[in-house]
Amino acid sequence: MHYSAAFQAKYLTRDLQAGIITGAMAIPLSAGIALMSDYPIKVALATVVCTCFIGWINAWIRPGNYIGAPGVAAGLAPVLALGVASFGMENMAFVIFLTAFMQAVIWKFSLQKYILLAVPEYLVEGLLAGVGLKIALNFLPMTYEIPESIITEVFWNGARIQMVLISSAGFAAFLYLFAKFQVTQPAIPYFFLMIAGALLAQLMAMPMLHVEDVPIALSPPLPHFDNPLTWLYVIGFAAMLATIDVIEQVMSNAAIQKIDPLQRKCNTNNSLLAIWIANMSASFFGGMTNLDGLAKSTTNKLAGAYTKFSVLVIGLVVLFFVLNTQYLEYMPKFSLAVIMIFTGWKMILGLWHVAHQGQYALLLAIVCALLVYRLGIFEGLLLALSIHGIVNLIVLRHVDELKIRTIIKKYLERFADKGGAN
Repeated sequence: MHYSAAFQAKYLTRDLQAGIITGAMAIPLSAGIALMSDYPIKVALATVVCTCFIGWINAWIRPGNYIGAPGVAAGLAPVLALGVASFGMENMAFVIFLTAFMQAVIWKFSLQKYILLAVPEYLVEGLLAGVGLKIALNFLPMTYEIPESIITEVFWNGARIQMVLISSAGFAAFLYLFAKFQVTQPAIPYFFLMIAGALLAQLMAMPMLHVEDVPIALSPPLPHFDNPLTWLYVIGFAAMLATIDVIEQVMSNAAIQKIDPLQRKCNTNNSLLAIWIANMSASFFGGMTNLDGLAKSTTNKLAGAYTKFSVLVIGLVVLFFVLNTQYLEYMPKFSLAVIMIFTGWKMILGLWHVAHQGQYALLLAIVCALLVYRLGIFEGLLLALSIHGIVNLIVLRHVDELKIRTIIKKYLERFADKGGAN
């Protein structure tokens, strides 16, 4: 059994090290995703803690994957922000609860295979590319932001130019370190940027991350809608959120299986069990949606993880900062911006994965990305799906017409041959 006490004890040291490294990396990523989602940073970190603990417990009962690191997902950030803008933060707990309920239905009846047929993988890559573009552009202003106390009428003053140079140097150093250590220790560029940024902030004035110390309390996720028509929009929104979350988890599982150090098979349905339980649990304290992120999971593997004990350690590391949020305010905004711009760029580069699927897949993925960026997640994905459906309908109808014409032509030829013989 992969989760016997003896098996976990064998890799205890490696999993402990991996959990500490991945947990430290998860903190700035989760903070950035929270800002993009219009959620409090402390709530995002509490969600990571919740999902890690549930993921670890689930691994003893029904393991889905063995080194996947769960947490809040960058790809869902603009969707959650749309939900906050549309329904208000007071209703988001119910939206997450409804999302989890739909995911439970998907898990119970193994409906993910039908969802994957309806929403092709290349459309999901296009959606994530559009989200990545949103993330990169959203955090770009932080690379030239300066403290209010030194703002002048001249926009490009000395302080702002200095901030741009510092951000550019930080981004260049991050890319260099990532290229050098991505195969061995991918957490190094994150550590460097956080530590260097914190030290630099002690020498000069720059905008710092602010973490609102919101209370984390349990309460039932009840709706507070005044308009009955809102229910229809909420149900559709939750269905979209559940679908994207499920598809991303399925795709992540496939990738996690490839990097598993012991080549263990992943069970996608068991992974879906863990995320819907975690989502439903998070809804009781106003938390966010979750899944096994590829960036954190890859870091977890390369840091030496062999079992989900590393995920428990990740949860404990993040829990420390949930209880001591004041330490997060040592991080300058430009460091967070560099990390999130890089995250967005990696999501955009996902379009290269679509290239081998043909010109149609690549073109539709790019169209989907542009629609998502320009119109929004909900509208962009629906419009891309409509285009995909219309194209397929026209192609299938054309194929059917050709088949009918071919059959009629052959029948007429046979009839003509028989007539000539008589």
